[in-house]
Formats: sequence, structure tokens, C-alpha cells
Amino acid sequence: MKILAIDTSSQFFCLAISIGEQVYEFRLETGRKLSGLITIAIARALEAVGLKPQDLDYFACGLGPGSFTGIRIGLSTIKGLAWALKKPVLGIPTLDILAAGANQRETMIVPAVDARRNLIYCSGYRFQGSALKRLMPYMLLSTEEFYRKVKPRSVILGDAVQLYRQGILKNIKGAQILDKDYWYPRPRPLIALAKEYAAGGKFSTALKVKPIYLYPKECQVRRVEGRE
Repeated sequence: MKILAIDTSSQFFCLAISIGEQVYEFRLETGRKLSGLITIAIARALEAVGLKPQDLDYFACGLGPGSFTGIRIGLSTIKGLAWALKKPVLGIPTLDILAAGANQRETMIVPAVDARRNLIYCSGYRFQGSALKRLMPYMLLSTEEFYRKVKPRSVILGDAVQLYRQGILKNIKGAQILDKDYWYPRPRPLIALAKEYAAGGKFSTALKVKPIYLYPKECQVRRVEGRE
């Protein structure tokens, strides 16, 4: 089984390639240059591992929530490849990728992603045996709602931590904050979830896979008065 998986929801372009049991990891800080780098990076990564796009069995993509523009670029790229090559798509929520990377077995895991405007994308997870289970919906919360919603002694990770660290420690009893290495999606948890999805038959298609935005205002195109 050969899978190419990407996540573009953050400032880092996260890419993983799985060939059987072998996993190749690529991570690149792109900032605002993602659109000009993504196809080049994918092509070079495939060349480095000796594959062509048509050799792949599946494509996987992080669905967000996160950077609105980044998600659109990443998902559009994967949909284009999947459509052209007639391959299935595995759509994976980005909060799931973050939680899977925490590897904390004894407590609630809460990924917290900066949504701007004093808002946080988040959810809650716990490992049950070797399986990661989501116990809360994908949410867009104000900081105050977040402090009330998160249970004491939860493990918290994500780029919202750098903005709200003091508030988290003050308002969530016993909160544990993971360091910066865990704040952004990483290739190995991404490809692990892609394999789980493939094994479970959780396939989508280029036409059906959709992003997770949670933030309707960012997704609306407003009509200007006096224009069609």
C-alpha cells in the first residue's frame, strides 16, 4: 500500500509518504509561499522515494480546521491529483492529527488551534487501548468558553497555546501544556491515521471530500450592493 498524505492547515507544510511499512517524512515552513511550493515539494518528495504519482494507491489530506487559505490550497491539490489519476481520497480532520501526535495515554488530550479574533478551534480525545477516541465535537470557542469546557488535568497542545498559555494555566486546573514540537501537524501521526482510514475503508473521492472550516464568516462571499 502506497499513500501520499499532506496537511496544509498551518504555517508548516506537512507531507508523508508510506510504502508498505516504510514511512518517509517531510516538513517545510512555507508561510505565505505554499501555493508556489506545494506541487514542487510533492514532486520532489515522490522522486526522492522513487515513486511517480500513478504508483500511489491513495491520497490523504488534512481537512482542517486551520488556515482557510492553506486548507483550500492543500485540498485542491489532492483533489486534482486524485481526479486525474482516479484514486481514492482519505480526508482526515487536522485536530485528529494533532491529538494522535500527543501520545498521552492517561488523560484527556485537547488540541487547541488559533482561530484568531480570540477564538480557538478545539476538540477532546482520549486513548482507549491503542485507539484514539474523539469524545467532543469539533468546536469553535471563545477563550472563556474554552476555559470552561476543558476538563482539569487535560493535556493541551496546538498553536493557541503560545497566545493563551497564561489563561490556560490560570483557568484550567492541572492543565499540562506540551512543548512547541507538538503544536503543528506532524507527518508520522498523519500517515498513521491515513493507514487506519484505509484499513477501515473510510474512503472519499475528489468530488465528495470537503474541508472542515467551523468558521462560517471566513467562508462567505458577501454580495456588494449594486452588483450582480
